[in-house]
Amino acid sequence: MDKSFDIIIIGGSYAGLSAGLTLARSRRKILLLDSGEPCNKMVLHSHNFLTRDGDDPAQLMRIARSQLMKYPTVTWFDGEAVNAKQIENGLEIEVRTGEKFSGKKILFATGLTDVLPGIAGFADCWGRSILHCPYCHGYEVKDQKMAVTANGEHAYHLCVLLKNLTNDLTLFTNGPSSLSSEQKETMKQLGISVYDSPIEKIIHQKHQMEALRLVDGTTHHFSVMFAKVLLHQQCTIPERLGCKFHEHLLQVDDCQRTSVKNVYAAGDNCRLPRTISLAVAAGTQAGFMINWDLSTEQLNG
Repeated sequence: MDKSFDIIIIGGSYAGLSAGLTLARSRRKILLLDSGEPCNKMVLHSHNFLTRDGDDPAQLMRIARSQLMKYPTVTWFDGEAVNAKQIENGLEIEVRTGEKFSGKKILFATGLTDVLPGIAGFADCWGRSILHCPYCHGYEVKDQKMAVTANGEHAYHLCVLLKNLTNDLTLFTNGPSSLSSEQKETMKQLGISVYDSPIEKIIHQKHQMEALRLVDGTTHHFSVMFAKVLLHQQCTIPERLGCKFHEHLLQVDDCQRTSVKNVYAAGDNCRLPRTISLAVAAGTQAGFMINWDLSTEQLNG
């Protein structure tokens, strides 16, 4: 197996596959490393993606990979990148098996990891009946009685968006509310009740939420809930390379370049909101820019 490539793409989900396709069509020699752990692996249906509305996102990735692998300059490696270092004319990537590969350019398309709260039953329902995005999943649960668990600005944002999908919305801040006085007034105007007792348990059957129980002993019945959870980078290599961050997101310029030479990023790890169509677009953009940078460097010797 070759060890030297034009580009190494770390992450074989939507952004990585999209970048790979663009670069393969420019006849670039590509290694795509994938650990097989997409962040949306529990989600059954994709939305807001033209021609594929409602499809299984895992099937979309299988189709994309099969199309990408028809290009002769693409190599796929099932494995996790664990380390990287700068070398002359690029970077060296080490995978968990100990093998090392070099690339003139590196693209991190590694996504984000959801940090779920330690509420009993929450993880069992995540991505099924506890949802993260009104745009991705809201239409399918329209007009239902909905719960929201979030606080402060995130709670306000979710409630304002969801109010257009249902007239029966309740906010659970899972602890003392950090809503501003103006936001509390908006909740009243919208007819949204707010409970600040911590959530003790999500009652469910086979991933389907039935109710939530609060620490104060009360039980509230809902079949769907939207939640804001914490996020962190799925891959720590960019941080160790010295890439700059804005909060939990990698900083990139308009060309998807990070602050470290020859290192690029695309997808959820560097932009919000998280949705397939935007990840695909970012991957295409990264492919364009990486190929341009390689082309101009070759031209300049």
